[in-house]
Amino acid sequence: MPVIETRALKKYYGKNRGIESVDLSIEEGEIFGFIGPNGAGKSTTIRTLLGFIRATGGEARIMGQPCTDKNLSKLKRRIGYLPAEAGYYPGMKVRELLNYSAKYYGASAKSRINMLTQYFELDTNRPINALSSGNRKKVSIVQCLLHDPELLILDEPTGGLDPLMQAKFFALLLEEHKRGKTIFFSSHILSEMQKLCQRVAIIRDGVIISVESMASLKDNRYKKVRVVVREGAAPVALRLGGAKDCRPEGAHVSFLYSGGVKELIRELDRLDVENFWVEEPDLEEVFMHFYRKEGAENEPLPSGN
Repeated sequence: MPVIETRALKKYYGKNRGIESVDLSIEEGEIFGFIGPNGAGKSTTIRTLLGFIRATGGEARIMGQPCTDKNLSKLKRRIGYLPAEAGYYPGMKVRELLNYSAKYYGASAKSRINMLTQYFELDTNRPINALSSGNRKKVSIVQCLLHDPELLILDEPTGGLDPLMQAKFFALLLEEHKRGKTIFFSSHILSEMQKLCQRVAIIRDGVIISVESMASLKDNRYKKVRVVVREGAAPVALRLGGAKDCRPEGAHVSFLYSGGVKELIRELDRLDVENFWVEEPDLEEVFMHFYRKEGAENEPLPSGN
């Protein structure tokens, strides 16, 4: 049974699209990435899942239970949620807030609070309004984890953390995963996905455009092809079914290619090619083709034919 499951989940703000027909299935014990640029619909999906905003259509389940107000009030004791930004009572001290949160969850969390605040080097006697943005993020992380939840839902969790604290945070998440936690991790930073995730859902303009294993993104499906054609040649459309993200720059053209070698050679032979290179792309280049708008993939490139 999936820990998180959505079917045709939709949220509109009046006539404005939030998310459109989002389908997700996240298995128990999985570290699942949810990646897309800012404004793609990541936070809207999460906030709809957790009942902070109401869906316009579709359905969502957490741990097999529909995400209704009645069910979520019980489920939230089993969920740790880390928002992209959190607002706090400014007059409270860090320890007062964390103890208050523990009572909300009905948890006796003194030892875990002590462990987490020491791990993140967080001074619990300071008022929250006196903290830097990085330390406020640490407070949010401890608050998310203090009741030892089964499911972690993390929305852009590293904002404000310095590189050292990011590394410590990722190490802690991997330890939590070893203990059997399921982690749903939203980010717009691909390198964070690479460090943690087994699968990723890629969202663009409120729609899931692909769900990929991280292994498949890293494998050898794509080649980066760079071509130099004769200068001054007339533009001709590239006729390669497996070509993505064709980017002409003068006499130089580069694109990602996932088709057969024979087809590539035949197409290059059709053009007035002076030289070409075939190499492994980095993961960022493979990933970015998902964000190219339809119709922008196979732009014309120069040819003498």
